[in-house]
Amino acid sequence: MALDLVNYEKKARLAVKAFWGGRESAAQKQLVSGKVDQGSRGAVTGGKNMDGFIQIVTDLVHANGFSHAEIHLERRVLTLPGYFRPTKLWDLLILNKGKLIAALEFKSQVGPSFGNNFNNRTEEAIGTAHDFWTAYREGAFGEEAAKPFVGWLMLVEDAPESRSPVRDACPHFAVFPEFQQASYLDRYNILCKKLVREQLYTSATILASPKSASRDGAFTGLSEMTSFKSFITSFAGHIAGAAAANP
Repeated sequence: MALDLVNYEKKARLAVKAFWGGRESAAQKQLVSGKVDQGSRGAVTGGKNMDGFIQIVTDLVHANGFSHAEIHLERRVLTLPGYFRPTKLWDLLILNKGKLIAALEFKSQVGPSFGNNFNNRTEEAIGTAHDFWTAYREGAFGEEAAKPFVGWLMLVEDAPESRSPVRDACPHFAVFPEFQQASYLDRYNILCKKLVREQLYTSATILASPKSASRDGAFTGLSEMTSFKSFITSFAGHIAGAAAANP
């Protein structure tokens, strides 16, 4: 049976519009109230700006034969056990009859500061995955648990600061060639590729979108391997397989 990709391209544009629109709305509310966070934090604290992408994932689950699966979105039911720490809070979990089917993270980053945030996101993504798979190996999700889908999606502001080459200070040893003069968007693309190649995530994707996308939902990918299409098809295939194994 062919996979149903739920017209994901159109829905992705709507999700991007909602992301930027949500940030603008949250920031505007803070200006009206007179309580303004430092930097762009006011746009972040206003709500779940990545909900449009979560809806696409939910639609994929229902459309590919797994409507009886449990899709968890509420904070109180989003924790999984870790190995190096007691628990980890995820953005979306899918379970069926006590079996973990998928765990996903939806992240974003906007300017003007990309350097420290890139490092933090990188460390978080690597640490989360390593902790998860070690817990999986040690039977945290059941001794005979099938391998779940683990996904990481990052939306980054497409801006001159995220597109410009970045120099690194590393006095003792050479930085790997792929990172030399690479922009922050390029670095996120490299990160996503390596996360998948090292089997830390089933799929990892990077989307670049300008602030003006609040009007048209515009976004671009950085490579075929890290594209939203790759993420969607991989996830849909996993769901269809899980649905067939758990009728």
